Amino acid sequence: MQQPRWVDAATVRRSLSPDRARRLIRRELADGLDPAADPARLAVPAGDGQLLVMPSTNRRAAGVKVLSVAPGNPARGLDRIQAVYVLLDADTLTPSVLVDGTAVTSLRTPAVSAVAIEALAPAEVESAVIFGSGPQALGHAEALLAIRHTSSVTVVGRRAEAARSTAQRISGLASTHRLTARALTVDDPQVEAAVREAQVVVTATSAATPVLGDDWVADGACVVAIGSHEPHRRELGSALLGRSLVVVEDLGTAHREAGDVILAAAQGALDWDDVRTLQDVVLGRVARATDRPNVFKSVGMAWQDLVIAEQLARP
Repeated sequence: MQQPRWVDAATVRRSLSPDRARRLIRRELADGLDPAADPARLAVPAGDGQLLVMPSTNRRAAGVKVLSVAPGNPARGLDRIQAVYVLLDADTLTPSVLVDGTAVTSLRTPAVSAVAIEALAPAEVESAVIFGSGPQALGHAEALLAIRHTSSVTVVGRRAEAARSTAQRISGLASTHRLTARALTVDDPQVEAAVREAQVVVTATSAATPVLGDDWVADGACVVAIGSHEPHRRELGSALLGRSLVVVEDLGTAHREAGDVILAAAQGALDWDDVRTLQDVVLGRVARATDRPNVFKSVGMAWQDLVIAEQLARP
């Protein structure tokens, strides 16, 4: 058997821009891909975290991402999420390409969020707030700036030094307009005002409880929550979801993994019948709300990884 070709993280970043990834994800949804066809993610407790297995297939290829989530890793100087992706031929199921799965995750998660932001955020996004200071915070800023000329980004983190570092990196992303990026810690009283003024809010944290007030988000603003894929963890409170248009990747997956939505529904703040999918939004079956917030709760799905891996595998 021929050895699979290896695609490292640098090649991933060089080969596929965040905006190109967004367009690929959106095209798959517009062309009728069924997110519900993905099997449920397998999650197994391991070490100080979890081992996750995420397979997906389509008519062209098959693939599986194996990843670990180790909450204690950042303190060790390691990534919280580490992964490898295996792309296989659709007919023979022969492994053809191995990809740095961490880089795939870092690329596709903001790409999916950008599809939602493009449809659910105002056309003019002057200010954005990003909770979290890890790779996903930077990736979401880059994805946002590819579709909106945002002039102000506030990074909110638990550690001031990490938040400042991420804000500095974000400030260097804008090449076509002036961008001011600042850092705040989670306990800073300015956080509430920043969220109230923002047209886009991203929560990319490891928090298990809400990181912002239920009444902070303005009507018409877009909130993207990506930090959790477990039913007992949340970044957003029930009252916020209860007064928002709530969008998820897939209803079945959300029932299993989207703790923000699961807990809000269990507490009676939200009716599952009112929750819509990202495909509904992409196909124009649902329009963004202007009289209430728009919330996109993402848990990450295997089909998204496969879309990215297929593109990376092309010569």
